[in-house]
Amino acid sequence: MQLLIYSLVYPIILGISKLPWRLFYAFSTGIYFIIYYIVRYRRKTVTENLQLVFPEKSKEEIFSIRKKFYKHMCDMFLEMTKSLSISREELIKRYKVTNLDEFHEFEKKNKSIIALMGHYGSFEWSNAIDLVSINPCVGIYKQIENKYFDRLAHRIRGRFNSRLIASHKVARQIIKDKQEDTVCAYGMISDQSPKIGNAKYWTNFMGVKVPIFLGGEFLAQRLDVIVLYLHVEKVKRGHYEVRFIPISENSKTEEKYHITKEYLRLLEGQIREKPQYYLWTHKRWKHRNTPIPEGAVVD
Repeated sequence: MQLLIYSLVYPIILGISKLPWRLFYAFSTGIYFIIYYIVRYRRKTVTENLQLVFPEKSKEEIFSIRKKFYKHMCDMFLEMTKSLSISREELIKRYKVTNLDEFHEFEKKNKSIIALMGHYGSFEWSNAIDLVSINPCVGIYKQIENKYFDRLAHRIRGRFNSRLIASHKVARQIIKDKQEDTVCAYGMISDQSPKIGNAKYWTNFMGVKVPIFLGGEFLAQRLDVIVLYLHVEKVKRGHYEVRFIPISENSKTEEKYHITKEYLRLLEGQIREKPQYYLWTHKRWKHRNTPIPEGAVVD
């Protein structure tokens, strides 16, 4: 059944990826109307999330952000299909690193880098950084249940020979790279909600007390890598500007939770400035009313 579904859907995905940009975004607008007005995909979740973190905003403001978010979400996920056919030069132009020289200076320090990211702007085109970097850039991704679509996602994200690591293997692989003196830059989305059994640290994110994922900080301090924040800004449809903001050059010596708190501060600043570009469909605040486990640190 998985193969059948893939065989039916793949030609459609490939066809969409080859549309001229004008038609491509017209198609995205059509998808937006279906998702937002007919399917109403997770509209309740999105509304609740927005009202939770922006209690000061009126209903009209919340609905305005919600509409803009769904338009952006459709663009972003369709842009993933564009990766099947987009040229190297086009991708670099559309996902532009604005402080590339500064990033190269970090790369020349002969230390690996962890670039912490959020579900903000576009994370699907972040493999473009590998096309302009000195050292290999490694993407970390979550496996898809359908093995055929998982292979497709792997093929899309690794189309330009970018290296990918499945999220459940990331710690083991980065430690192995360290042991083999392999210097890389690892892109890690770190605003997901941890399982409650791993909820060791709780702090405010967008004004709500929730457990925080500590994987990025744990690896950074264990391996003494440079930690940067990937600031992604959507300039217009299909065009993004990204820059690297230093969090720590000596992560091993940082006070516990400093890296995590600085990452959250930077991400939160972006969300408050332009909330429509955050991924409001995921249940980031689902544990806010869950009893805090004994022994957890509450900040």
